Amino acid sequence: MYSFILCFVLLVSSYFIYGKLLERFVGVDENRQTPVWRLEDGVDYMPMSRLKAFLVQFLNIAGLGPIFGVIQGALFGPSAFLWITFGTIFVGAVHDFFSGFLSLRNDGLTMPGIISKYLGTTAQKFIAIVTVVTGVLVAAVFSTGSAALIGSLTNTPVFYWTVIIFVYFLVATLFPVDKIIGRFYPLFGILFLVMVILMTGALILNPAYTIPEFTTQGLYLTDKNIFPYLFVTIACGAISGFHASQSPIVARCMKNENDARPVFFGAMVLEGLTALCWAAIALAFFHVQPQLAAGYAAAPTVAVYEMATKLLNPIGVVLIILGVVVCPISTGDTALRSSRITVADELHIDQGKLTSRLKIALPLFIAGFALTFVDFTLVWRYVAWAQLLVGAAVLLSGTAYLMRKKKPYIVTFAPAVLCTLITFGYILQAPEGFRLSPFIANSISVVATVIVSVIFIYKYRNKSQVEE
Repeated sequence: MYSFILCFVLLVSSYFIYGKLLERFVGVDENRQTPVWRLEDGVDYMPMSRLKAFLVQFLNIAGLGPIFGVIQGALFGPSAFLWITFGTIFVGAVHDFFSGFLSLRNDGLTMPGIISKYLGTTAQKFIAIVTVVTGVLVAAVFSTGSAALIGSLTNTPVFYWTVIIFVYFLVATLFPVDKIIGRFYPLFGILFLVMVILMTGALILNPAYTIPEFTTQGLYLTDKNIFPYLFVTIACGAISGFHASQSPIVARCMKNENDARPVFFGAMVLEGLTALCWAAIALAFFHVQPQLAAGYAAAPTVAVYEMATKLLNPIGVVLIILGVVVCPISTGDTALRSSRITVADELHIDQGKLTSRLKIALPLFIAGFALTFVDFTLVWRYVAWAQLLVGAAVLLSGTAYLMRKKKPYIVTFAPAVLCTLITFGYILQAPEGFRLSPFIANSISVVATVIVSVIFIYKYRNKSQVEE
């Protein structure tokens, strides 16, 4: 348990130390007017308090990622603790902070627009496509997980619940941000936190389970290599480019630049803490009953239900189920919302009229629903790979921004390099990729990453400062 406590303290401390450092680097200005005061439109640009913005951002990025992905990632043993902790601090929280801050500084632009401004138009359309597709994939994956749990508990067809969830997705995507997201999602965010606290507290107080240490042997329960599979499996709990698609939703509603660190860096730290808690729960169960590992990883919905049943009383189980059902659904609808506003930004379509929003949302809704018939684990792997690609692009945009400001750009460049390396490594050796041997795939990945890094430094280091 000492390892868990150490990682927990490091994550909390990072908000006050590393987050504050990034705040100084980017030059947060509390007197600078934020987009919502100039562009309020009654749909996507609407003022929101710091606390509400924080809870909405947390719920938008959390979903099933720091639960299902972490349960699967726990097969790699206590190394999951290290990736969650240091990945969150130096990669994920940096990524989320810069994606939110750059959007805040640029009228709430979505990521393709940000990338176009700081990296040029070459990558813009590609990232736009990846961002929209990732949002649709996330909606499909999260709706499938929630529908499966409801269906198993009610003994009703999963298909019916999937249809109901997607009808809700369409409605929530079309409504103004304050009608559903701003009104109910802060409450859902609190519910999500209560769920995590209940499960972690019950685990610590239960003498039948102990949280393993870094040195605990016999907990590496998969035949896959740590690199790159651990880094892709535990995505949302450490780094997710998908978060960059969510940041503009909140950036369009923030009242003050001073809210950037609490809302963006803080929400990612909280997600890291959530992932850390679920990793502790999964590792404790695997330590006591290692035979459960493969089954739980293959069916994380079942794993969550059985873990909750063994640790909590019936009331607690109900709260867990509500959290695992409601929170992913809320993330799924904001995933489609972010895809809608990304398409609107790219095609310059005004979103003031309902008909304009419907023209974009309906095809996204249909595509997402169609993907629910694809195998969950396969879709999740593609989501994890695609979001790393977007994450690398966002971090490179942050690097270009810092270069032009003559600030230490290593804080964004180093994690961008890591994301690039993981992206290459995974697609080259994964079953759904090129299926190369680990040695060849990793060797090519290192060479390709070095080439990309050198080209980037050469091209952008001496660029002149852009207007903000």
